[in-house]
Amino acid sequence: MMRERPIIAIDGPSASGKSSVARRVASDMGFTYLNTGAMYRAVAIAFKQAGIAPNDPNLEERVAPILQAIKIDLEGDQVILNGRDVTSEISRFDIGDLASTYSTLAPVRARMREMQRAIGEAGGVVMEGRDIGTVVFPDADCKFYFEASLEVRAARRLAQLQANGVTTTRDEVLRELAERDRRDSGRALAPLRRADDAIVIDSSNLTFEQAVSALEAVIQGLHPRKRA
Repeated sequence: MMRERPIIAIDGPSASGKSSVARRVASDMGFTYLNTGAMYRAVAIAFKQAGIAPNDPNLEERVAPILQAIKIDLEGDQVILNGRDVTSEISRFDIGDLASTYSTLAPVRARMREMQRAIGEAGGVVMEGRDIGTVVFPDADCKFYFEASLEVRAARRLAQLQANGVTTTRDEVLRELAERDRRDSGRALAPLRRADDAIVIDSSNLTFEQAVSALEAVIQGLHPRKRA
């Protein structure tokens, strides 16, 4: 049965353009925007603050009480972790790497999936991440999979990092993105992959406005009366 207000699922690798497009589409459609990657990064910050290392031999036991008590609020572009604004921290590469590592843990994915479904189950949401259309909402009304060449993605990420005052090189960004892709796609639990019924958007040669228009045309075609 078609929802009154649809769930829009957008998946894809880092720096493929999905976050900025998802945010704009949500705003244009009057829907809630949810960046699930930011949630995993907030979890990584929480674990780091607690002094938990990814190679801890009792990792799942140690993270359990943190996950049970964790509170993540996404307020516009702000990410609030247990009452503290961590927006400036989540874009750091070390936090992204930790998030990718911790996201392989079953308790982490279960807790995040629970939170994400609670937010999006009523519809009227644009949710983006790695496993939205395959695991979180396999029955989403519209599914998209963003991709772009590694070189294009590296250039985007480098520009983003430099704008945030981070000093790095193109080669370093290329290496880290390639490693992130390998980890996200190769994990046994909820790996990054395209849902069979997802529409592929290759943003390598698309402008931002072209990518937004492509998504909104599909959404409006399926839900012509659902704009808020």
